[in-house]
Amino acid sequence: MASRRAILSVSDKTGIVDFAKELVQMDFELVSTGGTYQTIKDAGLPVTYVSDVTGFPEILDGRVKTLNPRIHGGILAMRTPEHLAQLAEHDITPIDLVVVNLYPFRQTIEKPGVQLDEAIENIDIGGPSMIRAAAKNYKYVIVVTDPAKYPEITQMLHDGALDEEYRLRLSAEAFRHTAEYDTFISTYMQDKAQIQNPFPERFLLLGEKKQDLRYGENAQQRAALYTSFGSKQPGIAQAVQLSGLQLSYNNTLDLDAALALVREFEEPAATIIQHTNPCGLGLGADICEAYVKAYEGDTLASYGGIVAVNREVDVNCALEMNKVFLEAILAPAFSPEALAILQEKPKLRLLTLDGMEINQPEIAFYPIKGGILLQETDSEPVKKEFMRVVTHREPTDVELEQMRFAMTVAKHVKSNAVVLARDFQVIGVGAGQMSRISSVDMAFNSAQHRSFGAVMASDAFFTFRDTVDACAKHGITAIVQPGGSIYDASSIAAANEANIAMVFTGVRHFHY
Repeated sequence: MASRRAILSVSDKTGIVDFAKELVQMDFELVSTGGTYQTIKDAGLPVTYVSDVTGFPEILDGRVKTLNPRIHGGILAMRTPEHLAQLAEHDITPIDLVVVNLYPFRQTIEKPGVQLDEAIENIDIGGPSMIRAAAKNYKYVIVVTDPAKYPEITQMLHDGALDEEYRLRLSAEAFRHTAEYDTFISTYMQDKAQIQNPFPERFLLLGEKKQDLRYGENAQQRAALYTSFGSKQPGIAQAVQLSGLQLSYNNTLDLDAALALVREFEEPAATIIQHTNPCGLGLGADICEAYVKAYEGDTLASYGGIVAVNREVDVNCALEMNKVFLEAILAPAFSPEALAILQEKPKLRLLTLDGMEINQPEIAFYPIKGGILLQETDSEPVKKEFMRVVTHREPTDVELEQMRFAMTVAKHVKSNAVVLARDFQVIGVGAGQMSRISSVDMAFNSAQHRSFGAVMASDAFFTFRDTVDACAKHGITAIVQPGGSIYDASSIAAANEANIAMVFTGVRHFHY
């Protein structure tokens, strides 16, 4: 044949004219549709309108343009004598190159106030069909969906280096492109149809790479951060880093844990995280007071920690933060003066996130070998009305508030979790121990003498009375726990002996 045929139909017209010029110089016959046709024609390049190939006009307001045997036959034909004979019989020219990218469905649905009808009209039909056809027939057809590939494809065409192995790679990219597109549509349509099943038979997870991370859990491990599509609230993947070193995998996990915790509170709140556990958390009249409480909760563990606050960082808070080595700080905003102070430490990572106050139930997932675990997040707030007093002594109103505060923090501590609190300040944490009494010992070791007059929260029930006995020894005045053990009577008796108020919530808060 005298020339090769290429069909070009792109929504994103970046670089298409320059690519088309190169194709013409390499003796490609160009076939195009709609706006792409006009763009190429206006550039003074020879191009054939798709209707002149199909012998059929565009119909249904452009919904049907390329769905035609003269297009799909040309794309899908193998270069065997049998297929070529059928093409000749029906006067169909083979298509050697398909350059297609799709209607901007994602960009459309992300516009404020977009209506369903507008979204529907941005569901591409002909484009995915051509991409899939070309990707299926990759041994004979080149498929290009990414404008960034145009220079590379041009050079390889010039060099005659577009071998079957490379075409297979292009095919894989093309199928990934259409799979991503369909996932956007599926997620959006399920939302509009109000399909609320959180655990469907087929779970679609769509991620878009945001950045490479400095390293994984250890320096020898590579890692990357992806944003997920369909989330109802912004998270760490949407945060904007203003300065500091590149994030690592561990930094990102700790920031995620810190964000989840400060989102629990409407009051000014600050937390410091180490290894996804809070070593300090405080509430205050302002964000500086909250941060100081968080830091003073455990000054040793706070060194090198990850900080999150739920208010703008002001000058006073920045001055306090600058006194100690921190890895990262997440906030809704930093005042210009505060930002200047904190940026005196060039390695300190500073991040902002709009919507830090949004705290909606979501589905969390965790990868395991060969699969993914899904569960609802533990988003139910700790309510005083669920607290049932089981001891002779009634807790005071102050103790009830402190217990609610401590249990809210315990939800975010790795099990077995024990939290000691006083004056809306976490003063001791026991996390991730194999036995509860070990977590209790850890919490009291951190709190030291400050435990006298404090309250204690446990994420799960007590199997033995040893926890209550330890609380009595260290001056705890009130305990909150789920209850439900066959040995509850023993723990209640121990609390009564020590004049400790104890309440059961009936809700366990394991966190793995």
